Amino acid sequence: MKIETKCLHEGYHPKNGEPRVLPIYQSTTYAYDSTEHIGKLFDLTADGYFYSRLANPTVGAVEGKIASLEGGVGALCTSSGQAALLISLLNILKAGDHFISGSKIYGGTINLFFVTLKRFGIECTFVDQDASEEEIQKYFQPNTRAVFGETIANPALAVLDIEKFAKIAHKNGVPLIIDNTFATPVLCRPFEFGADIVIHSTTKYMDGHAVQVGGVIVDSGKFDWTNGKFPEFTEPDDSYHGVIYTRDFGNAAYITKARVQLMRDLGSCPSANAAFLLNLGLETLPIRMERHCANAEKVAAFLAQSDKIEFVNYPALPDNAYYQLSRKYLPKGCSGVISFSVKGGRETAVKFMDGLKLASNVVHVADIRTCVLHPASSTHRQLTDQQIIDAGITPGMIRLSVGLENIDDIIEDLEQGLANI
Repeated sequence: MKIETKCLHEGYHPKNGEPRVLPIYQSTTYAYDSTEHIGKLFDLTADGYFYSRLANPTVGAVEGKIASLEGGVGALCTSSGQAALLISLLNILKAGDHFISGSKIYGGTINLFFVTLKRFGIECTFVDQDASEEEIQKYFQPNTRAVFGETIANPALAVLDIEKFAKIAHKNGVPLIIDNTFATPVLCRPFEFGADIVIHSTTKYMDGHAVQVGGVIVDSGKFDWTNGKFPEFTEPDDSYHGVIYTRDFGNAAYITKARVQLMRDLGSCPSANAAFLLNLGLETLPIRMERHCANAEKVAAFLAQSDKIEFVNYPALPDNAYYQLSRKYLPKGCSGVISFSVKGGRETAVKFMDGLKLASNVVHVADIRTCVLHPASSTHRQLTDQQIIDAGITPGMIRLSVGLENIDDIIEDLEQGLANI
């Protein structure tokens, strides 16, 4: 099936006489006929559900759908995108370990990497993702265990050269983890370019309607966890009666361990109702992404013509520094998110935003409704001046998330904002 069809039909397959639409299994617990069967569930030798922190039928159906959309062997839904990111890393990192990340990433992710994980004893080195392979290689250490990047950086809109990063990661025997939130699998499937793990904040385009927070981790099933660098996958897990993940779960070792070890202990699970709402969003994802991209391309072209705009960052613009990479990795479009900087800095940016009537000034992005944000005073407020610059942000930068409204109405609203400067 093509991805448009998968969005509608994968994950949940009703049997004869069962509900056509995915049901909400609003239960924390599940009944069984024998203690022996429950014991097998806890030994991970039988399939089934025993507690919704680990698995729930509604959540499981959505996980199956997203795994299919990305082309992975399995997925794990979480309570938020940050929870997905944290679990994806803690599944392979421990105190004393190190990992590498591109510097042009979401501000909340920078805080997680630079502050919180540092308290856990895990070090992160931020690198210029546009640097050469030789330059990036210099930052690898004997204890480096992962490489991270965003397909489309938030809010710098830089496009990651996934194949380059995958090549560098695999040369050093470590996996590449990609945040594919802005692109979604409709616009880019990182596994096809060598990525090993993909995460999403499903709060954004996958949900689309800004009704619930969520995240997901998807396992490609392609990374070799038996290469000697990851004993936690190849040695017995005492917390599960000596389970050896690579031996007992094959190419689903990573996602299985994330579920039965990290989700078990951290408890960052989504509710059945949240998964149901996410599934509704996924069903229309291809149609929405097509419209988001079409509207954004017109808006980017409009903004680029204004003498009040310092610059426009949108990879689909022919003069953009990431145009060639966007043609390679995002041929169907570059999402509905645009970043641009108005002349005059922070005060002028605020005046522009105050002049808008249709676009909402909210701490959110990738919504069906057009919205704006000033990153330097909100999402990236906790960063140092240098970190803000490294993330590709200027004082006058505005992140514009182009919605599904009529394009004429969106542009008319932007004209009001420009007139207010």
